[in-house]
Amino acid sequence: MPNIHPSSVVDKKAEIAKDAEIGPFCVVGPDVTIGAGTRLWSHVVIGGRTTVGERCTLFPNVSLGLDPQDKKAKDVKGLLVIGNENIIHECVTMHSGSQNGSTTKVGDRNFFMNYSHIGHDCQLGNDIIVTNAVQLGGFVEVEDKAVFGGVMGVHQYVRIGRLSMVGGMSKVTNDVPPFSLCDGNPFRFRGTNLVGLRRAEFNSARIQAVKKALLLLFASGKNRSGTLDELKKEFHGNSDIDHLISFVQRSKRGVVRAASQREMVEETS
Repeated sequence: MPNIHPSSVVDKKAEIAKDAEIGPFCVVGPDVTIGAGTRLWSHVVIGGRTTVGERCTLFPNVSLGLDPQDKKAKDVKGLLVIGNENIIHECVTMHSGSQNGSTTKVGDRNFFMNYSHIGHDCQLGNDIIVTNAVQLGGFVEVEDKAVFGGVMGVHQYVRIGRLSMVGGMSKVTNDVPPFSLCDGNPFRFRGTNLVGLRRAEFNSARIQAVKKALLLLFASGKNRSGTLDELKKEFHGNSDIDHLISFVQRSKRGVVRAASQREMVEETS
């Protein structure tokens, strides 16, 4: 049997793994599934049609799967699906999908700090770091290993690319390309996320290729469409550059603009 504190209210229909742990003063609804090894510290509320994977840690006052903050979403039965080994700190909120059957999805091994918010219908990958008070609007997509600085907002439908870094206190209204460092208000491309690439064990040649491609796209002053064609020829078969090109071409909100030369981040590699 799972270890459930007597002060918690857990619906009998909820599916709780045998070795899950539910601390004091938690509330778990009937359509909730909690995986093996997951721990709810205390005062955690999980409602709606929510699945929490294995070996997750939920700190006090986390709220998961409740109705989305969308006036159009009335009597909907959306879902929230959270993967494995996520760490979700105090006062984090994640909402269910805003339409019947739609899903807010969070992958594996993500780290959510205090007061961050994942809005309805967001799609998050793996190994993402969401720092304190980051607010993701509805339908935001975040690729693997992106990092968010603290106290910032991301407009609905924005896409955040793989291994990108978004600076704290930014107002993010356009897509953030993979491997980039973007920051500010107005929000601008500032350079390459060298720290992130090194942590991901990119070698020097791989980093230099990514850096050249990003600078050509966002800091050369050239026509972006022509630059994409140029990159396709120069880096044919390079999976990193192929992903960058595809990301830019699929943008619906438009990709972030470049900062002026004096605003670019000083890079040493």
